[in-house]
Amino acid sequence: MSEDHGHDCSHHRLPVVRGTFPDLAEAYCITLVHEVSPADLLRRLGGRAEPAHTGIPALVEAAYDSYAPFSGTRTLFGMTTIGPWTLMYDNSNANNDGSFLCTENTDQRLQFDLRDAGHRYGSHPDEFLDVIRRLGFEFPEEPTTTDDLDTDLAVPAAFALAEHLTQVRLTPTHLQDTAFVCGSAEIN
Repeated sequence: MSEDHGHDCSHHRLPVVRGTFPDLAEAYCITLVHEVSPADLLRRLGGRAEPAHTGIPALVEAAYDSYAPFSGTRTLFGMTTIGPWTLMYDNSNANNDGSFLCTENTDQRLQFDLRDAGHRYGSHPDEFLDVIRRLGFEFPEEPTTTDDLDTDLAVPAAFALAEHLTQVRLTPTHLQDTAFVCGSAEIN
């Protein structure tokens, strides 16, 4: 019998969005996991409980003060629930690759670089192609570099795609005023 690993269909790693979410770290990863509690997610990640923090600014400060997020060994992350979803925020530089990932029960259904939605991977790479196009993702002839990522277009499109897939609309309140259950884990 296989273990249900939860539905994680909005994991996206992308650079900072200063306009909508000004307090995000320079590198971050937002993950939404369906029907897995923060405690269970922490257990599945092999993490340990850490003191709670309210809002992303406090979480980012704690991560920098305690875990040197760019050291590549351990990361601090915060988790909160939004309906049946657990939102996990971590500002580890290891995740700053500008990609969107949708998995379901360990099946990587869709992954693509925010700079080049024309090259999608996974078991169902075209399942949301119409939505991806409608949201304005780029389909360039040649991929660009991370530094060329147009955060004015790609990042809001990633948030909109996550909302389409999960029905969870992230707002600044979710990230600035929320009490986060915190944990830390080794970075693989």
